[in-house]
Amino acid sequence: MSDKPAQTPAEKAPAKRKRAAKAEDAPAPKPRLWRLVAKWVGRALGAVAAVYAVLILLFSFLPPPINLYQLGEAWRLGGIEKDWVSWDEIAPVMGRSAVAAEDANFCTHWGFDMAAIRQAIEEGSNRGASTISQQVVKNVFLWHGRSYARKAMEAVLTPVVELVWSKERVLHVYLNVAEFDEGVFGVQAAAQHYFGVDAKDLSALQAARLAAVLPDPKGRDAANPSSFVRSRTRSIISGAETIAADGRSACFEG
Repeated sequence: MSDKPAQTPAEKAPAKRKRAAKAEDAPAPKPRLWRLVAKWVGRALGAVAAVYAVLILLFSFLPPPINLYQLGEAWRLGGIEKDWVSWDEIAPVMGRSAVAAEDANFCTHWGFDMAAIRQAIEEGSNRGASTISQQVVKNVFLWHGRSYARKAMEAVLTPVVELVWSKERVLHVYLNVAEFDEGVFGVQAAAQHYFGVDAKDLSALQAARLAAVLPDPKGRDAANPSSFVRSRTRSIISGAETIAADGRSACFEG
């Protein structure tokens, strides 16, 4: 046994204070790696969100410049046809034809056509489920191709664009960036390419022909239409007249 006498509480107090002082002077523990990663990932996502917010605001009144897909096609083909025109320089029937062909409920949804999505799920495909708003987001802000990353970003950005832009603006941008033939982008370039007229002078038949090639611009021809394109054209002409009559074009025709 040790002959050293036990310390009294009064004698233990200085030792405790000394240990506490040492603990205070010790350097703070370094944050764990995952916290650093989370911090920088958060900053990166915030920066990306800020960039997209600025672009969405700018493109609500400025023409979007060349997009990623157009850059790729310009590189592959050695050049593209592209000519931006104002909303007043596009024949009204062209807007109605595009809506009738691609998104008949354009004026009533908030970026996603839930009825079309449900129908596509039931049929086991995504054909017909993509709205004009979604296509604008894909064409202007993202890239083409099937990937979960792109679809996720499209799902986030589409409601924001719908909130900031008017329906007229969404359709206006769509008609100016959509591909109507290989390397031919926008309704003005398409009208000149196929019919030798300006977009403001398109007839109902010509507008419907252009709208008929939108789902497959590389496989369909508005100037020399196949029997399928002719049939689709007749359907679009009828649809354009219907949405004008029942008010479903009111959101972009003032």
